[in-house]
Amino acid sequence: MQPRGTRLTATAAGAVIGLFLASGCAPAQDPESAAEAPSTTPSAEAPATPLTMAQLKSVAFKEGEVPQAREPLAVQEPLPEGSGRSFLPVSVPACQTLIDVRNGEASFAHVFQHFNWKENIMGGGSTLASYEDGQAEQRFAELKRALDTCRRYEGEGYVGPFEATVTTQASPEYGEEAVTFREIVPMGPEYGGDRNEQFVVVRTGNTIATFSELSIGKDLVFPPEVITRQVERLRNAQRP
Repeated sequence: MQPRGTRLTATAAGAVIGLFLASGCAPAQDPESAAEAPSTTPSAEAPATPLTMAQLKSVAFKEGEVPQAREPLAVQEPLPEGSGRSFLPVSVPACQTLIDVRNGEASFAHVFQHFNWKENIMGGGSTLASYEDGQAEQRFAELKRALDTCRRYEGEGYVGPFEATVTTQASPEYGEEAVTFREIVPMGPEYGGDRNEQFVVVRTGNTIATFSELSIGKDLVFPPEVITRQVERLRNAQRP
């Protein structure tokens, strides 16, 4: 098993000029005045600064904010590069893209939070990732393309080889765009059912948040109200 995205508006002056041109008459202009008039070009908006790891940790949930979960609500930083166990890419490149995006790979910064639910012993988790200006939208487009073709893949996790089936589902409206899918890994009757994990991936501005809910033999879902609150915090954190 594997362990645990300038709009130009017509001004009033522009409208008046357009009216003159439509009627075949352009307003007269003094050549010298035209030569002296400075040219004005709309200034491009400065690229948005991506949220840092510290900022992502600050918007994650704190003690007492998620009553459905047992304490503590630990927030973890990614392991240093090169540390920990690594695995070969899975058998289908599109499915590897799916895994990379939901894990926050290639992001500017990302953090993880685990939820030990009172009603689901298997628990859930979230990954909050920030990106350079425009890159979150690009990564989310890659995720959606991967979901078009990723249906089944083989890989290796901490307990050995596995085979996973990917099924997409209709997604509630979170953030600017969101997708929902499940990954199911056969476990055998001795485990009480198949490993069934739901993923909800949401893009909000230059951030991508992934929420996962793990269960055995059931189709459980990550609490929608918790997703809504977390997405709102990410949105507010990016406001000037």
